[in-house]
Amino acid sequence: MSKSDRMISIAVVDDHALFREGLREILEAQDDFEVVGEAGDSDGAVALVERERPDVVLLDVEIPGDDATQTVARMRTISPESQIIILSMYDGPQLLSRLLAAGIRGYLLKSVHRQELVSAVRSVRDEPDRLVLAVSRDSFAQVQGGGSKVVLTDREREILELAAQALSNYQIATRLTLTEATIKRHLHNIFTKLGAVSRIDAVNKALAASLISPRRDQPAPRPRPNTPGLRGQRSFP
Repeated sequence: MSKSDRMISIAVVDDHALFREGLREILEAQDDFEVVGEAGDSDGAVALVERERPDVVLLDVEIPGDDATQTVARMRTISPESQIIILSMYDGPQLLSRLLAAGIRGYLLKSVHRQELVSAVRSVRDEPDRLVLAVSRDSFAQVQGGGSKVVLTDREREILELAAQALSNYQIATRLTLTEATIKRHLHNIFTKLGAVSRIDAVNKALAASLISPRRDQPAPRPRPNTPGLRGQRSFP
């Protein structure tokens, strides 16, 4: 039996059980697909790949545990034949560039249609030299150009400058007459574009790249345990 004739084994990794169930239903509707396991965090994902050595891994970029690039690197070391497709809500060029360098074969936004997902799975298994990317044109252009240019919208710069003043999400939302959910969404986009892991990291990277201006009356911010909105240094806003 040739490689293209046998079943394609797939591992599904996402921290939302309902999303995993939906993916499993879509994949198992295909006669040549077999879901061999699921995981909800980075350690579980690596253990699953080590145990099953799947043909394809569908990996959510925001699972708990290690950074996505570290998780990809661990998987590639354990099972270099497994082809990894990232699933994400965001398509920041810096993150995309890092993941491509780590060895992923595909990057799909979660807004893709089921047929695009099915086609991507078959492509990365059957066509070794092909990358499958479903991202914005702007992100793709920046990756092609080396990913050196990071562009923040006016609203993103405004929010990040307020975050640099140690304002909490609630305080920023009140100042700009927006909801906290909107502020979180903007901060998440900022983190993705900058490849940042915390508010402080995002502010420092933006300052270093001259994307925002430091306040004249204070130095660049440093983390303080009792500063609202900065406690814990979490990966997401």
